[in-house]
Amino acid sequence: MELQSAPTLSSGTTEAIVLIKAAPVIGIKNGETVCCAGVDLYGNWLRLYPVSFRVLEDGKRFKRWDKVRFDWRLPRNDSRGESRHVNSQTLSIHGHVKTSERRPLLDRHIVTSLDAELEAGRSLALLQPEILDFKIVPKPPEKLAMQQAKIDALHNQEDMFIPKPIVPAKACPYEFRYVYRTDDGDRKGTCQDWETEATYFKWSNEYGEQSALERMAIQFGEVLPKRGLYFAMGTHSMYPETWLINGLIQLKPSEQASLF
Repeated sequence: MELQSAPTLSSGTTEAIVLIKAAPVIGIKNGETVCCAGVDLYGNWLRLYPVSFRVLEDGKRFKRWDKVRFDWRLPRNDSRGESRHVNSQTLSIHGHVKTSERRPLLDRHIVTSLDAELEAGRSLALLQPEILDFKIVPKPPEKLAMQQAKIDALHNQEDMFIPKPIVPAKACPYEFRYVYRTDDGDRKGTCQDWETEATYFKWSNEYGEQSALERMAIQFGEVLPKRGLYFAMGTHSMYPETWLINGLIQLKPSEQASLF
């Protein structure tokens, strides 16, 4: 289905329905930020970055399926057409998409080929994959140590005017990977979804690490795929032909359920 075109501008104010919240990352320039994505009122994908959840007021901390309004400009160092540099301080929530409205909203966005999306100039997509495997892989010690050093530096900052970081005090020791099939062939990728790492930490605290991993393998490798699991995909900013699994969306025939 052909999507309606939004006006071509270099800045403005718009509304979007949030579909993706990737796990927080720590960068040199923007500190602790979250990359989000959704669809605007024209039905077009938008990538929202950087969003500094740490400094947002409680009333502005949006969730998936919230409708948000914000000021934006085109980024200077990101040529992907859907990308918008967001002024986080202008974010406001203006409603929430009802369960009954979610499937109709996303039906026209579902694709089975990432190559076709890339050829069409798109860098965000909602993929219907055939999931072949779900793997939980320990991170290499060097990578884990590097991530932990960044987290320690962030948590050691002393500023009474800035809330505590949203990034957990401990780096997640595992990567959660999917092997999946598209019309273009078999692929594999690490899940970047915020809820996936959060689930590991929550279950690890409740049940212990080993039991948490076993539960993760069942939930993400068996239960969710059977219910209808879709990948919210986005290309890498530095490697535009590389697709990342930015989020997981469960879609049933007539509704979007939570992951749990």
